[in-house]
Amino acid sequence: MNRTLYSCLFYLALPLVALRLWLRARKAPAYAKRVGERFSYGLPRMQPGGIWVHAVSVGESIAAAPMIRGLLERYPQLPMTVTCMTPTGSERIQALFADEPRVQHCYLPYDLPCAAKRFLDRVQPKLAVIMETELWPNHIHACAQRGIPVALANARLSARSAKGYARFARLTAPMLAEMSLIAVQTETEAERFRSLGARADTVQVTGSIKFDLTIDPQLLARAAALREQWGAGERPVWIAASTHEGEDEVVLAAHRQLLASYPNALLILVPRHQERFGPMFELCQRQGFATVRRSSGEPVTAHTAVLLGDTMGELLFLYALADSALVGGSLVATGGHNPLEPAALGKPVIMGPHRFNFLEISAMLRDAGALREVDDAEGLAEAVRQLFELPQDAQRMAQAGLKVMQANQGALKRLLDGLDRLITH
Repeated sequence: MNRTLYSCLFYLALPLVALRLWLRARKAPAYAKRVGERFSYGLPRMQPGGIWVHAVSVGESIAAAPMIRGLLERYPQLPMTVTCMTPTGSERIQALFADEPRVQHCYLPYDLPCAAKRFLDRVQPKLAVIMETELWPNHIHACAQRGIPVALANARLSARSAKGYARFARLTAPMLAEMSLIAVQTETEAERFRSLGARADTVQVTGSIKFDLTIDPQLLARAAALREQWGAGERPVWIAASTHEGEDEVVLAAHRQLLASYPNALLILVPRHQERFGPMFELCQRQGFATVRRSSGEPVTAHTAVLLGDTMGELLFLYALADSALVGGSLVATGGHNPLEPAALGKPVIMGPHRFNFLEISAMLRDAGALREVDDAEGLAEAVRQLFELPQDAQRMAQAGLKVMQANQGALKRLLDGLDRLITH
């Protein structure tokens, strides 16, 4: 399939796209708002020129934030247009840069030739930067036609994703060949991009900018203060973060087992998607757990068994409240989320067997002794129980994770230097 056929199929599929948007809006009403932006209509007033950064959702937006701040520092005269695809990502971008007037924001329009043209007519960027693996052939081609360099930042490509792209070689290869920089996290991923058609001189191994995560010392202080406020300074607390459908039942089953040995144990449960906050609260209640929603402002008491993390932008803070952390998306075949966030906070990391989104990073943490792998509720309960009972082991895991973080920092500077060459070329 080439790009022309892809575009025709996309146009034909628009009724299905509209239906999917409507279905998502039933669960998350924010999807029904700003629909025109998804077709490059009704875009907010934009200052043209500057740098366009695309981060598909919340995780990518958070990962992109240090890069965006670095670009703002290097190019104070340039505006920054930051796009995403989800309401939660939009909220996070607006919150992260609320005090930065140079950052302007809208949804990225769908990957239709006409929408891409209208978007570029409005934004007119000097450089386009796409975070991780969000590859849209028409947007990339439209940039190439106008001589706008396109960079893929903090790029990752799992073996499974590479096989998927390979099935559409006539679409993938020309798209990758039009890109000016593919800054990948590992040599393994570099080879995958080259085998799919990326020009060898554009592929650079810069490492993962997620290793450059810096933690505000005040965050840890605020977390410690809140635990004291709860009267939970010595209470065993663990977190299951960014969980997906099918994982919550496993987590709650593990917590029930833990409560048999530690009746005062507290679970912080943080579903990945906003539309699941309500159903997960109901699930916890149905299963008999005394549950408090973080958004309610209700205090956590000695009787509270589960704190439901149903607020946006607080994940790092919620990690900081816990003694150990399960990183979700790994007990189901989602591929896992970022294990470096709890590691940077000095928390022992637990993950399930499905870690292909962070395969090399999770392997580094595991080999260093900072990460434990579990398969089911029994294994999860046992891992958390051991960390409760053996604080010296928990401390060793925490220190090992921090050492991995420190040893792999520097990717952000290498990435910014690469982008600099494109801007000043």
